Amino acid sequence: MLSTVLSFGLVGIDGFPVTVEVNLSGGLPVFELVGLPDAAVRESRERVRAAMKNSGFGFPDDRLIVNLAPADMKKEGPAFDLAIAVGVAASMGLVSSEALKDIAILGELSLDGSVRPVRGALPMTISAREAGVRRIALPEGNAREAACVEGIGIYPFSSLKQLIGFLRSTLDVPPVEPVEYRKLLGARASSSDFKYVKGQKFAKRALEIAAAGGHNALLIGTPGSGKTLLARAVPTILPDMSFEEALEATRIHSAAGYPPESGLLTERPFRSPHHTASPAAIVGGGATALPGEISRAHHGVLFLDELPEYRRDVLEVLRQPMEDGVVTITRVGAQATYPAQFMLICSMNPCPCGNYGSRTAQCRCTPHQIRQYLNKISGPLLDRIDLHIEVESIPADELASQGTEEESAAVRARVEAARSVQRARYEGQGIACNARLDARTLGPNCPMTQEAKKLLRDASEAMGFSNRAYTRVVKVARTIADLAGRGEIEQAHIAEAVQYRALDRKYWH
Repeated sequence: MLSTVLSFGLVGIDGFPVTVEVNLSGGLPVFELVGLPDAAVRESRERVRAAMKNSGFGFPDDRLIVNLAPADMKKEGPAFDLAIAVGVAASMGLVSSEALKDIAILGELSLDGSVRPVRGALPMTISAREAGVRRIALPEGNAREAACVEGIGIYPFSSLKQLIGFLRSTLDVPPVEPVEYRKLLGARASSSDFKYVKGQKFAKRALEIAAAGGHNALLIGTPGSGKTLLARAVPTILPDMSFEEALEATRIHSAAGYPPESGLLTERPFRSPHHTASPAAIVGGGATALPGEISRAHHGVLFLDELPEYRRDVLEVLRQPMEDGVVTITRVGAQATYPAQFMLICSMNPCPCGNYGSRTAQCRCTPHQIRQYLNKISGPLLDRIDLHIEVESIPADELASQGTEEESAAVRARVEAARSVQRARYEGQGIACNARLDARTLGPNCPMTQEAKKLLRDASEAMGFSNRAYTRVVKVARTIADLAGRGEIEQAHIAEAVQYRALDRKYWH
């Protein structure tokens, strides 16, 4: 007897339909699994056999052939266990073919018949809905992350026996109630807030601009000056993610195997990989081309502390994703494209000892050591960082003062106002913020006064800006104008934007 069950596989952050065909016929007892399965899928034979016997359904002693179609796409992971078991049950006459219409099934089986959560349930659920599937059966552990998908019934199950009972209409399992995204949003609980950072008005202003326009920023200063504290406070001034942004970011985390406990990301990601991370860990890779840190920081912040300590090849792989906002990972057995629109926040000391340029401590490094240290950051990478921010140590009397600092909530209100202006300006253009402007959209969206044009031209000639640095200054000036509520970029906006490129000349000449 032939039975078919619909399931879904995963490529990158997109699911693809897989038809599980199960044929039970007379002959010597055999259980063959075909359709380009990987090792985890091939091992499902033993999991399915044990799960069905321990669930009280028995297992046929006939010739059993399971095909995963399409046969030319590699099938990976244990997510097909549950669909294979249901297909075997249908071939045994335990489940009718009518019950398997308009339902997709995915989940990993334990030997006792219980169902375990799988990687990528959210993107597979979204793909099932887009394919016109009306219902999907998945593990209880994946129900929370899939509950945000509208237009498809989400049915969670804890065991194979429970699912078979549901398909035979002997057990009633209600679908998961859809979760409204705004109900998941709550007060931000973070120990990193601008109110805990004493002084540093220049750095705070620069990071406010970076957050308002989605710009990359480099913090450079002496050890203990507050660079890391400032960087970790950046997520607290970023605006809330829209539902579409949260859904896209959660798809990446689900595909990586790290779905959030709340089911849907409600706060912008903040990723801070150690400086020993490999290029594959940063951009993604491995045998199955899993997403890396830059994709897991999508719509959030990627923080690289002690930037010169990272390997040169790790830093250079950032250049293309910073420009394109996506990264394509190609391996022998897999290829995937992941979104990677992140804010890059970096911090570094100006020299190996950290005191070069300090007003309170003497540097003990030689000029050669300083130059060698700074040259670990290549010119092309530095060019892609919009704001270069110098962070100076705060005097002890200012640190001991009882004065109050502005809270992140107040800064975030200004950032959200600037972002709302940008959303209205770029509606229908596929641009999220000023940092994503390209050569085609830069001119029409960045009108300047004659005085501003002259100042930008003079500064560009005097400071030797590259074409990329020139456009980055314009984008930063556009954000400054948005914060000021101006439709046209003025001379003062250009002047402030230019000063955030001054460290090029001070440290890298």
